[in-house]
Amino acid sequence: MLSTVYINKISSFLPNEPISNDQMEAVLGMVGDVPSRVRKMILRSNGIENRYYAVDPITRKQTHTSTELAVRAVEKLGIFADQFSCLAVGTSYPDQILPGQGVMVHGLIPNAPPMEVMSMAGVCVAGMAAMKHAFNAVRTGEHQSAVAVASECASAIMRSENFTSEVTQKQLDNAKPEIGFEKDFLRWMLSDGAGAVQLSNRPNESGLSFKIDWIELTSYANEMPVCMYAGGEVQNGQFVSWKSVPQAERDAKSFMAIKQDVKLLNENIVKYTVEKALSKLIEKYDLKAEDIDYFLPHYSSDFFRDRLLCGLRNINFEIAQEKWFTNLTQCGNTGSASIYIILEEFARTFPLKAGQKVLCYVPESGRFSSCFMLLEVV
Repeated sequence: MLSTVYINKISSFLPNEPISNDQMEAVLGMVGDVPSRVRKMILRSNGIENRYYAVDPITRKQTHTSTELAVRAVEKLGIFADQFSCLAVGTSYPDQILPGQGVMVHGLIPNAPPMEVMSMAGVCVAGMAAMKHAFNAVRTGEHQSAVAVASECASAIMRSENFTSEVTQKQLDNAKPEIGFEKDFLRWMLSDGAGAVQLSNRPNESGLSFKIDWIELTSYANEMPVCMYAGGEVQNGQFVSWKSVPQAERDAKSFMAIKQDVKLLNENIVKYTVEKALSKLIEKYDLKAEDIDYFLPHYSSDFFRDRLLCGLRNINFEIAQEKWFTNLTQCGNTGSASIYIILEEFARTFPLKAGQKVLCYVPESGRFSSCFMLLEVV
């Protein structure tokens, strides 16, 4: 018999002080000592006003790793390390290629005992893959308490120093010292942060809990090409791994930088991650839009807000925007950690009532995946 699973505690950790739009390039650095030509355009479109970087704005040195951000979020749950026996960790860009990010986080949690640890890779949906593993660990009865955590430290790879080899090569070729739009675009889109949840088979004795009705993840990689990636390059429609090219080519083309095919993203993200994915869930669970009290969407840019609404309308599942909550404007786009950071502020600031239904949505453009989670306020 499967157990009911509850979110008992939620935390978030955002490093250092908020960074405004005017401060960004000073903190991340100018590529080739030339200001970005697209920064202001992208910021006008994405609607982000503040974000957080694990970078000292004065010295420009890293203040936290992604692992350390995750540990701080777990610590902020306010529970002892022996109060959970399963740890699931998600991130888009781990601090190392191996070992897994999960064991690195486990290794830094003070006084942590031996436990089951899972590492979830991917892009934005990696955080929800960690949540789903923790959910299933408790639901099956294998664990009574589990922690899921997601963290991002995008600034570590977006600083201008990481593009030195590429810019130097362009200067030698008498080209402008700038990087491609697919790389520069993401420098003004991504930020740092972490969030965590504790799940168990019992609601809190007092105060707020969320019952997890279900978590559904769907990949459309069988239909769609790579769209957002690092550690490779798309050449003539084929994905080429960093392992397949010489070191000199990896450096000259910034293979390890995060890149995105913006045209492919704009044309397909709503169609696949909302219209196709949610339509199946509406049928599976007999969902009705009028039963949803709050909608917590993670989207990377305010550019997609109205497009998301249109996507919901296209499948006759319109949720009025006054029911939506996101903190993208003030917390930035923290990738796989975003939904945790959204949920923490939502739970802390909204006047929630027992029985209300909360639908969470996380899209991923890596190769087009989608996650929806339905919660009930307890």
